[in-house]
Amino acid sequence: MRSYKNACCIFVIFGGTGDLTHKKLIPAIYNLVKEDRLTENFAVVSIGRRIKTDEEYRKELLDSIRKYTDAEIHSSLWEALSKKIYYMSLNFNDVQGYQKLKHFLEDLDTRYDTKGNRVFYLATAPTYFDVVVDCIDANNMVDNRTSWQRIVIEKPFGSDLASAQYLNKKITRVFSEENIYRIDHYLGKEMIQNIMFIRFANGIFEPLWNNRCIDNIQITVFESIGIESRGAYYEKSGALRDMVQNHLFQMLALTAMEPPKSFSTTDVRDEKVKIIQSLKGFSEEDVHNHVVMGQYVSNEEKNRNILGYREENGVSETSDTETFVALKVLLQNARWEGVPFYLRTGKRVGKKTAYISVQFKNIPQTNTLYNQLIDPNLLVIRIQPWEGVFLKFNVKKPRSAEDIVSAKMDFCQNCHMEYKSPEAYERLLWDVMKGDSTLFTRWDEVEYSWRFIDQMTKCCKGDRQKILTNYEVGSLGPKEADDMLAKDHKKWWEV
Repeated sequence: MRSYKNACCIFVIFGGTGDLTHKKLIPAIYNLVKEDRLTENFAVVSIGRRIKTDEEYRKELLDSIRKYTDAEIHSSLWEALSKKIYYMSLNFNDVQGYQKLKHFLEDLDTRYDTKGNRVFYLATAPTYFDVVVDCIDANNMVDNRTSWQRIVIEKPFGSDLASAQYLNKKITRVFSEENIYRIDHYLGKEMIQNIMFIRFANGIFEPLWNNRCIDNIQITVFESIGIESRGAYYEKSGALRDMVQNHLFQMLALTAMEPPKSFSTTDVRDEKVKIIQSLKGFSEEDVHNHVVMGQYVSNEEKNRNILGYREENGVSETSDTETFVALKVLLQNARWEGVPFYLRTGKRVGKKTAYISVQFKNIPQTNTLYNQLIDPNLLVIRIQPWEGVFLKFNVKKPRSAEDIVSAKMDFCQNCHMEYKSPEAYERLLWDVMKGDSTLFTRWDEVEYSWRFIDQMTKCCKGDRQKILTNYEVGSLGPKEADDMLAKDHKKWWEV
């Protein structure tokens, strides 16, 4: 087995009985074992409030791997891993109970020679983030002198700027910034990581990546599912906080950032945060012209069994929470001055997809060489479900004298069964254990994104009912989102 010294640790999961652990974390750890990435000096301790034996818990995890992944289960690999997975019942608020956890981890250190290294993964509800950190601190479980201790925090990191600042103050009192991993699973997706390489490794793109050559950039993240069992959470969040503040802003930053000095963690993060800082703030007039919010409603004729948002469990019958949002944002820097970035995301739309469309400026229509309107060139980075990139360009129609048609060069890296991209959590968990925080969000990125969202939300507050509209389940969102682009003589690119 290959030796990875940095991966020598105990992986402690708070929220060990939750969906995230069963659907994502343990399958990712199993795949890391399958890929021979983890050392012998490794163990997992899952913590939950329910009472279970180790064997009961291990059996449940095996069932989850079979249910939620299409990975082939090798009995010998699972047997070896499962022996290193332990379950502990603990009330997250019980400060004294953490002493038992501390002693158990110290015993495992001796057994697996993990040298005191820890990953604390908070897979709990956000209300427990500060509670767990306080209890870890109160029991002196963070050393970071002769060993390292890192903490991983799932989104949402706060619900607004004030709550994010409060949470950050709590965590940085115990963990240094370099040991805080604010996870955004979108950054672990293969094609998100590929954005920088598509830009900076190709001489045909980077010279054109500016306001002289690009007309607009669109970022789309659609989900066909609804809010599922997260009604109470979603009522406080909405699409703006749940998706735009993190996933879409991260995609925007990677697409628009300046070339970093290197691909080091610090250099990449420095350039990303400059983009978030450069977002032009919204006025109340901008809200009317550049923001569309929607809420999905059922269509009994087409989708009898699918509920509208206000009919979901945990949702108010008079809710004004948005499940769809489309924005036009501008960046205040030399490269992108005047180029609109259109962002949209929604639940219960007609397809699950995520992609970035870069529309290049068209040739002047006054050009007398051609007697027809010509489609603009388009570069599309597809993130899910298909992963790849295609370039749309114009050619002469076969057998015609001068008619022009669109063609495209298409690269798809997961269209063939022999290739399967690793799950986002595999890459991200591996990076945490290695100590590589490049694909995680630094505090200043979080802070500036919340500043923008808070300021925009404040402008929306008085007219929220006016900008919130309905869209049918299975559609591509409200018509007003199309109208927003039509005002600029543009359209959404559906790919």
